[in-house]
Amino acid sequence: MENCVSVRVFWWYNFGTLIVTSLLTGTDAGCAVRENPKCCTGRKNECFEYSVRRTVCYCDTYCQKTGDCCEDYHRVCYISAINCDVSPWGPWSQCSSPCGTGSRERTRQVIVPPRNGGMQCPDLKQHRGCLGHSPQCGLSEAVARILPSTFKRDFKDPWRRPHVVMKEEKPSYCVNFRLKQVGRACQLQLWTSHLVRERLVCVECQATAMGNGYHCVGDGLDNTRTFWTAASVPGCQGSWVRESFQEACSCPSHSLLFI
Repeated sequence: MENCVSVRVFWWYNFGTLIVTSLLTGTDAGCAVRENPKCCTGRKNECFEYSVRRTVCYCDTYCQKTGDCCEDYHRVCYISAINCDVSPWGPWSQCSSPCGTGSRERTRQVIVPPRNGGMQCPDLKQHRGCLGHSPQCGLSEAVARILPSTFKRDFKDPWRRPHVVMKEEKPSYCVNFRLKQVGRACQLQLWTSHLVRERLVCVECQATAMGNGYHCVGDGLDNTRTFWTAASVPGCQGSWVRESFQEACSCPSHSLLFI
C-alpha cells in the first residue's frame, strides 16, 4: 500500500513540474506541434493537441463553433490553410431517356484537395431535367395489336390475289418482349390468359402486317417500354420491353402475331 501511494505522489509531482516548466519556458503546444497536416477540415474529434496548460484543444475547423480551438489555431491554421481547387465543369451527358422526361448530369474534378483547415470543395456533380427527342421516339409511342399464332396465313394459298402474294414475299421477323404489365381482362380468354408479368413472348411480324416501312406497328425499341393490346379481347392490354430482334425468322408455336 505504501508503494502505491508513493507512485501516485511521484506521478502528480512530475505532472505538476511539467506544467510549471511549460509555463516558464514557453514550450510549444497546440496546433504548431501536430504532424502534417497540422490542421483538419470539418469536424474531426481526433484532430486535437494539448494547450500550454495541458488541456485538450482542437485544430479542426469545427472548433470555431464550439470555442475549443488551440490558442495558436488562427496563427498556424490560417497561414498554412490550402483551399480546395476544382476543374471547370465538364460537358452535359446525353439525356437518360431517349424519349420523354429524363435527366442530364455533368461533373468536375478536384485539382487540389483542402488541407490545414482550408475551404471545403464545392459540389462535384450537377443534374438537370431534359426531354429526349430521338428520331425513333415515334416508334415507342405506337401501340402493338396482337393475335395468337393460330391466325397465321398460309402463303401458299392459291386463291390469293397476285398483288397480295407479292406483299407476302417479304420475310417475316421475330421480336422477343418481356411483359411488364398485363390487364385483368386478359384472363377472360384462353390464349391471353398465358400473358403474365415477366414472361418472355415471341411476336412475329408477317408480310401482310407490314406497312410501307417494312415493319409492323408497335414492334418497339430495344430496352424501352412500349404498349400492346389484344385485338380480339376487349380490355386486354399492357406494356412490355423489347429484348431482342431477329430478321428472317418465325416464332415457335403458341406465340403471337402483329396485325
